[in-house]
Amino acid sequence: MLRAVAEGVYCVGSVDWLMRDFHSFATPHGVTYNSYLVLDEKIALIDTVKAPFAKELFSNIADISNAEKIDYIIVNHAEPDHASALPLVVQSCKKAKVVCTKKCQEILSHYHDVSKWEFQIVKEGDTLSLGKKTLSFIETPMLHWPESMFTYLKEEKILFSMDAFGQHFSSSLRFDDEVNLCDVMEEAKRYYANVVMPYGQPVLKALEKIKNIAIRVIAPSHGVIWRKSVATIVSLYEEWALFKPQSKILVIYDTMWESTKEMAVAIHRGASIEKVSAHLISVRSTNMTDIVTEILDAQGIVFGSANLNQRVMPFMGMLFTYLKGLKPQKKIGAAFGSYGWGRGAVEEIEEVLKDLGFETVSPAIKSQWKPTAEILEKCRQLGRNMAEKVKK
Repeated sequence: MLRAVAEGVYCVGSVDWLMRDFHSFATPHGVTYNSYLVLDEKIALIDTVKAPFAKELFSNIADISNAEKIDYIIVNHAEPDHASALPLVVQSCKKAKVVCTKKCQEILSHYHDVSKWEFQIVKEGDTLSLGKKTLSFIETPMLHWPESMFTYLKEEKILFSMDAFGQHFSSSLRFDDEVNLCDVMEEAKRYYANVVMPYGQPVLKALEKIKNIAIRVIAPSHGVIWRKSVATIVSLYEEWALFKPQSKILVIYDTMWESTKEMAVAIHRGASIEKVSAHLISVRSTNMTDIVTEILDAQGIVFGSANLNQRVMPFMGMLFTYLKGLKPQKKIGAAFGSYGWGRGAVEEIEEVLKDLGFETVSPAIKSQWKPTAEILEKCRQLGRNMAEKVKK
């Protein structure tokens, strides 16, 4: 993955082509662990890689310089996918100081024996001269860990943004204008939705800190490097952090004997009107990573489940557990479902909508056994009502 980002700046990280599950995040395009080498009178390595990929990191560094010549190891983020190779790197870079925030040092000490490491603690606004090049540090707590930090290379106008603006996207090409931009933008959205969504306020604070900084390149810790679409991805992060909705409705359901599916289809049909995008999603046959990506910018979401032991179906329960952690905001919700001799599923959906803070469309629609023509018409009307709300 060795590529020049700018004069004296190289991408020396690794590509995990085969990774398909990143702590329950579906990664159909694999993952990268980006690390950057900055050459000057002093040499800085910005972030490392996941430990199994340390050999690839050292090989890439060796193509440019000797690891023993590295003076600084900048740690923007202590999470193991970027820092588990750090002990090997510190051991190889014999004279290097570990440059990070105090909080980062604390977290690293819980993962590694740092007693013999030489640290240089930095804080917001501090600078580090490498000679002709200058690094400055921007603290971005809870984007998405408490120690998260950006590093900015002033002379080349490069923002090393750790996980922010990243994507799980493997490629032998390193820049956004070398790959299919639609694919990269979709992966950036998936990454934001499934990793960054709960941290909208920290995102907005970070964007405020960088708004007056000249940025030519954004070099994240995952995925391709932004050099053509810098303004676009920054603008999208603001939209996503503000939960700016699209005119989009999701009908998300799970069914047992097709009764709830019939209701879902009817709701979807009612919602499928001009200028409103309506999506029908089976929670059991769609990966949660994809569902959450759709939820990020949907305004209306209708959840339905058959009743199983006075609860929602298991896959719907999994989705609700996931969503409670991600905390989607500014959504309109509604509930529906079918039951036989026992109730509970629709009532559980209503409680979840309340817990998530959704504006709800009432009443919920319940069908005992197979839905009648009258109930299906109520479902179509619910879809129409949701569509009208979304259009407004």
